[in-house]
Amino acid sequence: MGPSALLAGGGVAVEGDASVTKDKTDLPLVETTELKIHFPIRHGLSVKAVDGVDMKVRAGDTFGVIGESGSGKSTLGRALVGLVRPTAGSIHHRSVDSATVSRSARQSMRRDRQIIFQDPHAALNPRMRILDSVSEPLIIAGETRRAAEARAYAMLDRVGLEAHFAARYPHELSGGQKSRVNIARTLTLEPKLLVCDEIVAALDVSIQAEILNLLARLQRDMGLTYVFITHDLGVVGHVSDRIAVMYLGVFVEVGPAQRIVSRPLHPYTEALLSAEPEPYPSDLRRGERIILKGDIPSPVNPPAGCRFHTRCRYAREICARERPALREQEPGHEVACHFAGDLALAEQKHGPRTVTPQEGEA
Repeated sequence: MGPSALLAGGGVAVEGDASVTKDKTDLPLVETTELKIHFPIRHGLSVKAVDGVDMKVRAGDTFGVIGESGSGKSTLGRALVGLVRPTAGSIHHRSVDSATVSRSARQSMRRDRQIIFQDPHAALNPRMRILDSVSEPLIIAGETRRAAEARAYAMLDRVGLEAHFAARYPHELSGGQKSRVNIARTLTLEPKLLVCDEIVAALDVSIQAEILNLLARLQRDMGLTYVFITHDLGVVGHVSDRIAVMYLGVFVEVGPAQRIVSRPLHPYTEALLSAEPEPYPSDLRRGERIILKGDIPSPVNPPAGCRFHTRCRYAREICARERPALREQEPGHEVACHFAGDLALAEQKHGPRTVTPQEGEA
């Protein structure tokens, strides 16, 4: 995870840089190529939840994915762990396409890819004791109950829960404790890739910091790789090595975390950053507050050209006609925008604005 910093607006410190002890390589642990996930609905229509995503996640990294609700983040995360089957494209783990391997090999690969779901309450069976919930994945994988329970006790201790919690039921735990239980249950299978889907969104800021610090320690000690899905730039900017900004099923900007947070190149990323609360008086805040017009378009019928042009303050006619490719604007920093946030360049090349955002404000 990234360098030490304060969580936005909370004043709670997140522990320092663990990257110095990570075992990183240049080979991607997981890679997608033109990944598409469409859900058929009726009359030949489908929801284009993910619509052509290329991503590479190095071993030992934390890869952040951020965007509004409905952008396709959670669907992408579920596809990475095999819970959703791609409509097109491919997902490779260590250069192996899971769709082409045998069933037994696919089951083995699934142990290496796990997910922590967003709602810590719904993720636990209310009728099962914590010990049973944590040991269940190991029993399903073929471990004896005795060995599975011993491993469960050890993992609960590792996430900061004492042994007496094992006999409790979910309703007897706080939200932060349930989050720790879900982390422990996921890690019993010793995965290499862990998808974290909005796992701190429902927690108080102080508890968020505790969970993020726990994840940083586990990553350092166990050599984990994270795909961290969230809508909070204040969190993802501090925990991630790289960030992908997702809008309506596609990546619009990908790059090093600190560079995207400090110098965004896509107008959508600019708008997300401007919405972050700042603990300063209004006369000391950075830049203007960008209000996006209209709602996010329907993923059933996304706009032609640039998908963001219906809400973009820089949009010109070319944006409605041509979909910009994700291209490298700076070393390691890719953006899918004809103008990369440069309004002066847009006016110089194409004149005054002629494409207006949708009516109404989000």
